Amino acid sequence: MTTFNNFADLAELLVNDRIAKAATDEHAAETYAGAFIEHNELAKLTYMDEPVSNQMPDPDQARAAVELIVGTLFDVFRDTIMEEHAQRLAWGFVNSFHMTARLAEGREDDAAKKLGELVRINDTSEIHTVEVEETQILCQTMQGCREALEAMRDHASDMYRVETGRPFTAARGSQVSKNTATASQVQARDFLAARRRQRDEQLAPTGPVVVVSGGQVWHDHAMLWEILDDIKARIPEMVLATTGMRKGVDAIATGWAQSRKVHAVHFLPNRQHGNRAPFMRNETIVKLRPVEAIVCEGSGIQSNLAQRLRAAGVPMHIRRIADQISPERIKQA
Repeated sequence: MTTFNNFADLAELLVNDRIAKAATDEHAAETYAGAFIEHNELAKLTYMDEPVSNQMPDPDQARAAVELIVGTLFDVFRDTIMEEHAQRLAWGFVNSFHMTARLAEGREDDAAKKLGELVRINDTSEIHTVEVEETQILCQTMQGCREALEAMRDHASDMYRVETGRPFTAARGSQVSKNTATASQVQARDFLAARRRQRDEQLAPTGPVVVVSGGQVWHDHAMLWEILDDIKARIPEMVLATTGMRKGVDAIATGWAQSRKVHAVHFLPNRQHGNRAPFMRNETIVKLRPVEAIVCEGSGIQSNLAQRLRAAGVPMHIRRIADQISPERIKQA
């Protein structure tokens, strides 16, 4: 039995084990390798900084770090009185990557906007040329940071889903990875705005819309996954539209979308509309002209959506709470 004199020795061993494991996962290795790229020999983090020669972290070490942190959270708390807190801590860890990636994206967008303004100026001076070059370096540096952060966020998000059975849903903003082959979770506001502006595929995924909505108390994952798998087999390019709840039917469907690499758009009610908000949201969903829908028993909001979809001629799968397999039978299976 190996003994350790300090935590650093143990941590080093665990990291090395994770790196070795990461090397055997070809898909993950490709995802990380494709994200951890130096777009320029120099890096620049702010407008005030001078360009410096610096490198991205090692992708295998980055992957190992994510696995070590998320995996250890659940391993240490599992089967203890603190087990329920592991999920919240892990969610916070994934969300920190998400928010930091969005900050990097904002700085990238600012630099790209300034770069566009600079190149439109007819100035051949050395000062202007240097400013253009350094702004481009800043933009590329922020792009590299964003892509790396998104790769780590998506990896941590996958681990969170496997451990908890629930998809990670960001507190704010859409969960989009512009340069990795993963599913995106897009908030309705971003989706509709992107459609109006004809922005990129990640924010306005094209394809036939399939709607899923239901109550927050639902346990039969297999029933919903079977229906969704059948729909995807018939409609491979489908886009999933949910009513955005973090529990029950919507969460199960979002977890399916993550597993199957299907774009998911979350339509949350706009609370500025008061009590009418959920029903106005339902109207917006129907206007997308969905090709199929799954509506599970929930509240009057689901009944209203089902009525609207039926009136629009959308083929539907209606499921009631009583249609589920009991939790006891699910555990036995």
